[in-house]
Amino acid sequence: MVLVLRALGLGDLLTAVPALRALRRALAGHELVLAAPPELEGVARATGCVDRLLPAAGPGRAVPDALPAEARHPDLAVNLHGSGPASHRLLASLAPRRLWAFHHPEFPGADGPPWDPSAHERHRWCALTAWYGCPADPDDVTIDPPGTASPAPGAVVLHPGAQAPARRWPVARFAAVAAALHRAGLPVVVTAGPGEDRLATAVAAQAGLPPAAVLGVPRPLAFDALCGLVARARCVVVGDTGLAHVATALGTPSVVLFGPVAPSLWGPPDHGLHRVLWHPSRGDDTTRPGDPHAGRPDPRLLRITPGEVLDAVHALLPATAGAGS
Repeated sequence: MVLVLRALGLGDLLTAVPALRALRRALAGHELVLAAPPELEGVARATGCVDRLLPAAGPGRAVPDALPAEARHPDLAVNLHGSGPASHRLLASLAPRRLWAFHHPEFPGADGPPWDPSAHERHRWCALTAWYGCPADPDDVTIDPPGTASPAPGAVVLHPGAQAPARRWPVARFAAVAAALHRAGLPVVVTAGPGEDRLATAVAAQAGLPPAAVLGVPRPLAFDALCGLVARARCVVVGDTGLAHVATALGTPSVVLFGPVAPSLWGPPDHGLHRVLWHPSRGDDTTRPGDPHAGRPDPRLLRITPGEVLDAVHALLPATAGAGS
């Protein structure tokens, strides 16, 4: 068994797909087990390279306290969770025959490459697998869309939510974009993740959209349904959060709004399907100029105007010819 630790969120798992595919190719004769939150089972299945998901999660983005007993004594444990040392120690406690992880001075048992805090998340984990002889393509992020029908084929999908307020563009601005697109004759839907019902409903109400334009209320869309929606959308407008990575994985054009964290760390591949909006200050840290967990929208995010977002959407519309077919 090859045990891979990535006990994080939706976007985190999708950015690790290139590294997971490299492991799958190199270790084809082994069962590849992913330790991740149970709600990501559909995502793990969609990658096509995970045999089984082992439920694992810690509070927030913390390392889990422990893993189930069946995780013990793997042939190989791979740390795709973090830089260590806590995640290294968790995997070492399972007594694996081998451990692949980034070097950490507090954990001499990890003989991997040094951690680069400025590396893009996809490139980071590809560098780790390559160090151990499993080369990976950081742009190999595509997943196959499910057969699930879209509830709104050809729509522009707006997702106002994010885990922290620091990465949430204001409701009024999302509503202004939604209203302008609606007036232009484009179908528009607003999606809600867990706990985001009021946020999505407020955007739709302020934009003058009907209640049916809000999707994911009162229950969030299952992953297959979410993929069906995004795969057949004209465009996705979203902050720096998991749905942006779903759009990337499905090859759907997107406009992604960045604030406290630079797109050089989490942005989509630069192949013409995506537009990244970000306005750092002069003298800012080039990677993490703000606090991504702060309780109010980051100033860099607030510099993005509805007009900019609308221009970016309209620039992408020619790339969406045939959307919803």
